[in-house]
Amino acid sequence: MTDSTPGPYGTQAGAPATRATRRNMLFGAAAVSAGALLSACTSNQRGDVSAGATQQQAGGADDRPGKKVTIGFAGPQADHGWLNAINQNARNRAKRYRDVTLDITEGSNDTAQQIGQIETLINKKVDVLVVLPADGKALTQVGLKAMRAGIPVVNLDRVFASPQAYRCWIGGDNYGMGLNAGRYIGEQLKDKPDAKVVELAGIDTLELTRERTKGFDDALKNYPNIRKVGRQAAEFTVESGQAKMAGLLQAHPSFDALWNHDDDQGVGAERAIEQAGRDGFLMVGGAGSRRVMETIKAGNSVLKATVLYPPTMSASAVDLARALAQGRGISGTAELEIPASVTLYSAVVTGDNVDEYLPTGFN
Repeated sequence: MTDSTPGPYGTQAGAPATRATRRNMLFGAAAVSAGALLSACTSNQRGDVSAGATQQQAGGADDRPGKKVTIGFAGPQADHGWLNAINQNARNRAKRYRDVTLDITEGSNDTAQQIGQIETLINKKVDVLVVLPADGKALTQVGLKAMRAGIPVVNLDRVFASPQAYRCWIGGDNYGMGLNAGRYIGEQLKDKPDAKVVELAGIDTLELTRERTKGFDDALKNYPNIRKVGRQAAEFTVESGQAKMAGLLQAHPSFDALWNHDDDQGVGAERAIEQAGRDGFLMVGGAGSRRVMETIKAGNSVLKATVLYPPTMSASAVDLARALAQGRGISGTAELEIPASVTLYSAVVTGDNVDEYLPTGFN
């Protein structure tokens, strides 16, 4: 956990996602998802497990009312479509439970302000905290403060610098995003001699961007007929996406596939592609916006797929927080406690499965 530089979304170097998810990543293979792991998240009550007891089947967190709990939720400013979806998913999940009150802060990218917001929640004596830090390293001390005060912390995505600052971490898999994007593109181009691909990355100073590129490059090593001929780093904005994509198009008169790390900056990339009048290649997005999914479904664009970085993780974080506050475990596992970390799977959304994932797309 050496780099906690904030980005629009994503874990940083040393996060549990980096350590724990280089397994079960074969494209198209089944993987353990947060949804499966959190099925009936609060069904194994301590002191209520006996030999032969049946556990609730998978299908979502246990709706049975338990002890009333207050969950404090603190995140960065929702200045990106994905972050706005994080907040909305948390609110919607909390509304499902009659026994949950969600105390959500306004959100800020100013670390001092976010620390103050979390300290206010600590002083309110909330039962549990869910924190997506604007800067994991800078907010580590306030996470430790909450834990020392007896308030368990669910660290959401951007990881604190010390595992002592949280009880459970849940987040996405940046390496897996790149790996599955590369494998999807590889499978589409595996029979094309001397295939060429280009990459529109995020912010290169962020470890999350480097992890996505590493996964992508590792996947392409399995396809000797494919070469990555160009790469530009954008800034997760529409304007930067358009400018950097225009540069890629100018530098490379022809290529067969493009992977864009972020669907928001992809709006600009698509503008540049349209302005240049280019087609004849396939484009894969990243994160899973609703706009991109609808474009994939329409089937009238170069955009053929997107690799998820699910904002539904905040809903699962609420489930975990509720389980922590009520002293419950997770159905389907033998342990009486929730896990120390949960890593989400980066599924590839295509025309074949878009209807299944469309409800999870963010605006």
